[in-house]
Amino acid sequence: MKIGEAARLHGTDPITLRKSESTGELLPARKTKVGTCYYDVSELMGYSNEAAPTLCYCRVSSHDQKPDLDRQQELLEAYCSIEGWRTQVIRKNA
Repeated sequence: MKIGEAARLHGTDPITLRKSESTGELLPARKTKVGTCYYDVSELMGYSNEAAPTLCYCRVSSHDQKPDLDRQQELLEAYCSIEGWRTQVIRKNA
């Protein structure tokens, strides 16, 4: 996406993204010969939320399903671990 769209998504303005480029903090995915910057959405979101954990939500409908709740949590934590994400688990037992 172009720098204006990327800035809106990031909650900032194009000037801030240009400063981030000059310091090497956030580089555009590609830049045209005339200088138009295009940013990768996944990189942009990772940059803006680097310190934020990935939230995992586990829920079951009844107390009898507690083993399912535990299994859900284990699967989500394993997946996030493989991806290298820091996680925070939210569990809801009806």
